[in-house]
Amino acid sequence: MIIRLRSPTPAEWRAQVRAERRGAAALLDGETAGPLAAWFELPVAAEHVVHTILDDVAREGDPAVRRWTERLDRVDVAKTRVPAGAMARAWEQTAPEVRDAISAAAARIRAIHEPQRDTAIRGTPTAHLRPLPLRRVGCYVPGGRAAYPSTVLMNVIPAQLAGVAEIALASPPGPDGSVHPLVLASAHHLGVSEVHAIGGAQAIGALGYGTQTIVRVDKITGPGNLFVTLAKRAVFGEVGIDGVAGPSEIVVIASDGADPRLVAADLVSQLEHDPLAWAVCITDSPGLAGEVAEAFSEEASDAARSGIIAQAAGRHGAVVVTESLAAARRLADEFAAEHLSLQGEAAEALRDEPHTAAAVFVGRRSPVSMGDYVAGPNHTLPTGGAARHRGPLSVMDFQRWQSVVELSAEEFDDLSPVACALAAAEGLRGHERAIRLRMEDGVR
Repeated sequence: MIIRLRSPTPAEWRAQVRAERRGAAALLDGETAGPLAAWFELPVAAEHVVHTILDDVAREGDPAVRRWTERLDRVDVAKTRVPAGAMARAWEQTAPEVRDAISAAAARIRAIHEPQRDTAIRGTPTAHLRPLPLRRVGCYVPGGRAAYPSTVLMNVIPAQLAGVAEIALASPPGPDGSVHPLVLASAHHLGVSEVHAIGGAQAIGALGYGTQTIVRVDKITGPGNLFVTLAKRAVFGEVGIDGVAGPSEIVVIASDGADPRLVAADLVSQLEHDPLAWAVCITDSPGLAGEVAEAFSEEASDAARSGIIAQAAGRHGAVVVTESLAAARRLADEFAAEHLSLQGEAAEALRDEPHTAAAVFVGRRSPVSMGDYVAGPNHTLPTGGAARHRGPLSVMDFQRWQSVVELSAEEFDDLSPVACALAAAEGLRGHERAIRLRMEDGVR
């Protein structure tokens, strides 16, 4: 099978991005839609599936979680919580070189994230903001197409550094009814004691609403499939979320001198995540564009996950030629990618520009794949253009700000006439009276 990149013009690429990102309906692939249609006895929309599952979990709790897990994951999990002994065994049975890799990655991630912890009080002694850790968070770790121990590290470590007291991890069960051993091993290494074998919308519902055996959380973080994403959006407000993530994205701005094989390999590395993933090389060099397209066909066609790559490339894989590098940057900024790679001397010189991307990777020694595992900054990133207004998951995502006011007598005397004037102007006489009573009584 020969897999090729499309070659749209900048205008064609811009039109596709706008069309698919502007209120587009959630898409189901055929492999998923078929079984769901059988259960619901009619063609079904993803949103309907998610809201049905969430309503069941909110109403019934554990029985609904068990029922939907059996239907969708085809395994009966009577008790979702994984025993501590199973987690310890998973660590012991993990190959030594993998244990060493988990330990090294955890140490690097912890070192990069530790300075993010905010402890400073903002304001004055009598009126200020103070940072506090969230009490309990839920970290979702995807399963299904692959195991993601790196996601355990990237979600749990910032929460621990923030001082979160309770961390509940949820991940889809395998055929044996338990979580993937590498996920369990990583959780054990970090000291996480609460892991549940639940995936999909039912996991988000259990964490967000609580069940008879799972205490609801204050915030849910972590990436997932379409159903996880829609479920996180639906429970937002009941709990906090880190964001609404979509398929993985990479934009490579490549200039003359970039190695087309490395550019192609980076595109393939992101397309293998998901049939809906995005990967585009934008360049001002027609010659380089042709070389990247040729190298991509070789890399993708020989890849282990070529089937997924072919689906993704057919929909969202492209190489786009622009009139200049400045035009390439404008096109990339419009997209606001999850990952932006700068390759080639001229492109790499753009490193310090204020790109809209969530994570920027510069040069041949910094592939996105390093960021996925061990570079250090978090790999949980916004997609779908959300990088325009937020960045990677961080320690700050697991803290909240609380205001404290204890005015001095002098401050009250100075500020109360101002507050009374504003309250009267707004017609809120009760507000004004609450202040004037204290003024009249000489509260000091």
